[in-house]
Amino acid sequence: MPVLYADERLAVVNKPAGLMVHDSALARGETDFAADRLRAQFGRPIFLVHRLDRATSGCLLLAFDRDTASALGKGLMSQAVEKDYWAVCRGWPEPEFVVDHPLDGGPGKPEKKPARTRFARLATAELALPSAGFATSRYALLLAQPQTGRFRQIRRHLKHASHHLIGDTSHGDGRHNRHFRMLGIHRMLLHARRLAFDHPDGRRIEAVAPVDAEFARALALFAGAPPA
Repeated sequence: MPVLYADERLAVVNKPAGLMVHDSALARGETDFAADRLRAQFGRPIFLVHRLDRATSGCLLLAFDRDTASALGKGLMSQAVEKDYWAVCRGWPEPEFVVDHPLDGGPGKPEKKPARTRFARLATAELALPSAGFATSRYALLLAQPQTGRFRQIRRHLKHASHHLIGDTSHGDGRHNRHFRMLGIHRMLLHARRLAFDHPDGRRIEAVAPVDAEFARALALFAGAPPA
């Protein structure tokens, strides 16, 4: 797995889309997990500091000892870790908007907790793909910055805002997902682009994950989009 940053205490890797981070009730017979790959890759125990959905690519933070994992986890809880995601959604939302909408913890965790995500529109596209009586379809490339870490937060917040994430088969819009499959883009378009955090030794660490070929193909649809 591509290593974006590593030292004796921690590492940031670029997780590919389609790979589960660890075994869970959602695995459904899956046997290939990022955690197992990373233990073999680094040849030592690893402690995952946070999670990414199976379909999400990008920056994944891990520690090599419990103390470092605990310190980094506290940074996440206090919102001292900056997390930037790229997402492609249906429609043209406002240039900047916030979704502040409580979410449950997923299957078996019905209690709703506060959840807040900031969004900024990076670029727009209008494609010659008919939809809902219109001759064209509009899409936006977003910067998403989750302020909390709830289950599938960005995906569910975009659904709540009626700007469904492209490629999301659980919370998205099937018509628009099909449009992108016709363009040869079959993955969910959510990418953990950047992580910035304080190392336990006091240094500020920043890691930026390049996108894969399919996400780059999606970026090419947007005039003025950031480079892949």
